[in-house]
Amino acid sequence: MIPRYSRSQMTDIWEPENKFRIWLKIEVTAAEAMAELGLIPKEAAEAAKARGGFDIDRIDEIEREVKHDVIAFLTSVAEHVGPEARFLHAGLTSSDVLDTCFNVQLTEAADILIADLDALLAALKARAYEHKHTITVGRSHGIHAEPTTFGLKLAQAYAEFARNRERMVRAREEVATCAISGAVGTFAHVDPRVEAYVAEKLGLRPEPISTQVIPRDRHAAFFATLAVIASSVERLATEIRHLQRTEVLEAEEFFSAGQKGSSAMPHKRNPVLSENLTGLARIVRGYAIPAMENVALWHERDISHSSVERMIGPDATVTLDFALARLTGVIEGLVVYPERMQANMDRLGGLIHSQRVLLALTNAGVSREDAYRLVQSNAMKVWQENKDFLTELLADPDVTAALSEDTIRDQFDLGYHTKHVDDIFARVFAD
Repeated sequence: MIPRYSRSQMTDIWEPENKFRIWLKIEVTAAEAMAELGLIPKEAAEAAKARGGFDIDRIDEIEREVKHDVIAFLTSVAEHVGPEARFLHAGLTSSDVLDTCFNVQLTEAADILIADLDALLAALKARAYEHKHTITVGRSHGIHAEPTTFGLKLAQAYAEFARNRERMVRAREEVATCAISGAVGTFAHVDPRVEAYVAEKLGLRPEPISTQVIPRDRHAAFFATLAVIASSVERLATEIRHLQRTEVLEAEEFFSAGQKGSSAMPHKRNPVLSENLTGLARIVRGYAIPAMENVALWHERDISHSSVERMIGPDATVTLDFALARLTGVIEGLVVYPERMQANMDRLGGLIHSQRVLLALTNAGVSREDAYRLVQSNAMKVWQENKDFLTELLADPDVTAALSEDTIRDQFDLGYHTKHVDDIFARVFAD
């Protein structure tokens, strides 16, 4: 976790203090369940709840000797609780604590990411309505295609991130399981009711069947979801980067007073935030592969996944949290230039209406092949000789033989291309 790309609300989840606090809650809650079932003395559970504590420096000191983090933790807790601590961890195995804690942390992280997505969706919706009817050119292959609106561009992003929110909710639900099943997951030394009790207290569900570890397909799905969301971040960031190019300049990131774009060229205004988001998205996507490779563990368990998760858990969630917050800021501050959009749309001399002319010709009885040839031959003059498309069409006797001048001119109505914007908005923003 690099502080430059971190926010404290997410990094706090992964701090040792929070991790050990969750470990302690798992142990104390399990002890409470065991006491209620008469498996351990109630005094032991009460002592653990009243005096349970830990010292991080002491845990580190013990771990340097025993080379086992959970044992080091339990030893530190025992130093706080006293003799009753011998009843803690009864029938449990380390993975019960580690896996249940990891899933608690992932659900906490998911809650933050869902809130991040809500903030981004709100920003996209506001800007989409602001530019609902701001006409701009749509591009395919980077080349002018037909008119659209800038609001529709943002509405598309809204719909995509709304799907991402649904994915994140599902990923949270899938990973929110608890395993307190003991060695190799058979419950031989711990009552299944203990697991159910702990799960309820932690806001989780009992894992239907664990093999001492919670199956890692759940986690693979979680990190794959983060990767998909990161890809959507990059998609929108890339759109902004293209729109900010000097030759396009239809929108750009807000450039604050005192901001400098280049150490060498004082005139520069660069899309640095969007470029940064592109890079961060690559990092988050990169964590999906090791998460998938963690699924295939040996027999009932090994710890080849452990070192991976110690890294990808914090790094993926922290990075995506930062990226979503940054993207929200970019959208909120995005500077839009409708006049430039219109000027760019006019650069091809009306070629953006070629499909309308093609359809008008076919509706007038011209075969599609002949209509396409007529429209394309006139369009190529505009491309190659910088002519006006409408003028060329009106001067072509084959075109005017099929279409009246008024009909030809009618095909150059910008409003035709955007007449269903309200209908699309009603579908996207149905809520």
